[in-house]
Amino acid sequence: MKNIKIAAVLVLAISFFSFTILKEKQVDVEASKISWIGKKVTGSHEGTINLESGVLKFDGNKLVGGNFVIDMTTINVTDLSGKGKANLEGHLKSDDFFGVEKHKKATFEITNAGKLNDKTYEINGDLTIKGITKTTSFTMFLESNSAKAKLTIDRTKFDIKYGSASFIDNLKDKAISDDFELDVKLSF
Repeated sequence: MKNIKIAAVLVLAISFFSFTILKEKQVDVEASKISWIGKKVTGSHEGTINLESGVLKFDGNKLVGGNFVIDMTTINVTDLSGKGKANLEGHLKSDDFFGVEKHKKATFEITNAGKLNDKTYEINGDLTIKGITKTTSFTMFLESNSAKAKLTIDRTKFDIKYGSASFIDNLKDKAISDDFELDVKLSF
């Protein structure tokens, strides 16, 4: 009888610890912001892009996953106005860059979240732009109702080679950096 009780307690304990209760925090897309900077030899341009949806997944207080959808049709240039703004936005949405007509969404799926300390995680995940998926890593700073991250993305890995000195010779002062930067501020 004693062995049966011990076995029952062990089964209950194993069952209790084997079930993970995940909680999800939906990202408030209206209160969140993604800013971008693209650099070229003669300067830079900056703007914003909208998050369509996002969720972070937690096991207790530990971040364990998440996913995000970015609306590529919302590429916005904030350092220009008028015709210059419209021309650059149109060019960024064209097939030379993000091909927004065919690829309206970009996505990011967290595949691993390594906790560095109470508020800092090393994030690894799959970023998909123009239908091409590449592994991306960055540091995320997490508060109770917000998260921040800065990412540097090599656009050429997503077949965005326009103006890249890595692929086109003699661009001189027309060269555009292969990397662009994202500054992400999430609220939930």
